[in-house]
Amino acid sequence: MQGKAGNRLSNPIPAAYIEHMKKRMLMLAVLALAPHLGAKPNFVFFLVDDLGWADVACFGSTFHETPNIDALANTGMKFTDAYAACPVCSPTRASIMTGKYPARLNITDWIPGSSPKNRKLLGVEDLHQLPLEELCIAEALKAEGYATFFAGKWHLGNTGFFPEDQGFDVNIGGHHKGSPPGGYYSPWKNPKLENGKPGEYLTDRLGNETINWISGQAEKKRPFLAYLSFYNVHTPVQPCEKFIDHYKAKARKLPVLKNPTIKEHEGSSRVRQDDPAFASMVAAMDDNVGRVLDTLKKLGIDDHTVVIFTSDNGGLCTLQRNRTGSTSNAPLRAGKGWCYEGGIREPTIIRAPGITKPGSVCKVPVTSTDFYPTMLELAGLALKPKQHVDGLSLVPLLKGGKTLDREALYWHYPHYHGSAWEPGASVRMGDWKLIEFYEDEKAELYRLRDDIGERKELSAEFPEKKEELLAKLHAWQKRIGAKMPQPNPAFSGK
Repeated sequence: MQGKAGNRLSNPIPAAYIEHMKKRMLMLAVLALAPHLGAKPNFVFFLVDDLGWADVACFGSTFHETPNIDALANTGMKFTDAYAACPVCSPTRASIMTGKYPARLNITDWIPGSSPKNRKLLGVEDLHQLPLEELCIAEALKAEGYATFFAGKWHLGNTGFFPEDQGFDVNIGGHHKGSPPGGYYSPWKNPKLENGKPGEYLTDRLGNETINWISGQAEKKRPFLAYLSFYNVHTPVQPCEKFIDHYKAKARKLPVLKNPTIKEHEGSSRVRQDDPAFASMVAAMDDNVGRVLDTLKKLGIDDHTVVIFTSDNGGLCTLQRNRTGSTSNAPLRAGKGWCYEGGIREPTIIRAPGITKPGSVCKVPVTSTDFYPTMLELAGLALKPKQHVDGLSLVPLLKGGKTLDREALYWHYPHYHGSAWEPGASVRMGDWKLIEFYEDEKAELYRLRDDIGERKELSAEFPEKKEELLAKLHAWQKRIGAKMPQPNPAFSGK
């Protein structure tokens, strides 16, 4: 018997049997994973304040170092032509929450904004809070069983209009202020954030809170939305001590510039990224993006979590009264507050496991109203076109598509801004871009395909295209009920 048994064991196992068992094991593995594969995905949404298109290394920065954001781009899809719906924060934040253009919501300036007195035009009166009647993305997901978490900057209304009033189960640090009232080091002076130990950096604290909450969700079979809305890199510019020495040394190696600024209408723009303090704030933000992503991986849920990274407006580059911001958006023109590309084009990355091809790049113009329907579709939920009326799902692009069924993108910013911007609006249709300036009663035309820096004004060469875009812009403003600035009867001249 032993000999026979030994003979049987010594015989080679047939190749067909091995292949059969491999297929069977694979089938069993798929069946075991079936509930997981059919479950709704988690979402981690990173929103950075005032981060410019060129502030990230994978979008062109050579001074700022963002290894974690770069790694995210290498595992997801980078959008080269992604836009904020407004060149300032609150309106764009409202567009993300609702899927609607700011002008449709009548939230067209940062809250509460400012109203210069002796100017030719009167800025429009807009809302100072996101209406509770809007079905925000957190509310839509929560209704479908999602746990929802918010940390960081809110800036969409005061008491009664906070994140917890708009669908978020947890709110850490979100209140009515647009910049951290106590700065970036504890004590925060934030009614929604308990003070940390002396010297604790705000960005690290928000990262810790997000990591702790996500970790607490790990064993729960409930999908989640974790919305980390950094106060970085908004003013006040306060360096992160962990990174400042590195960037001071890096700045010392840069050549001296003869002309460190460039004139922009009545303001000035910074021409190069070389501010160590600002760079350290970018690094602190990137570090915490990496820590959150590492947490997803350690918990084993990164392959079932959609990650979205974007900003609310362009980098603060351009200011009036012979000042400049702390960054440069070059090769884009101007910065926060402007409808030139530097004020509205954003570094945007989406990683949807099983859908996005790692390291892929999309050049189709998209905007911040698109996140709402995109998240619904990725969650396998019915779209709500009456709510996200100005947004389109980006899922076709995430799958490798090359077009969206949208003719144009629009911006309406009828306010004065400290960047030297005067009331105006803009439209992009294909490669063509038009900007209308109300105070000067003029419009400028550019072709972005050949001129991403918007330096060659083409109205004289293409008057018919200018009139076509003006007509489209005006028709859109009328269609959505955009409020227009009116002449100031008390204006006495500049």
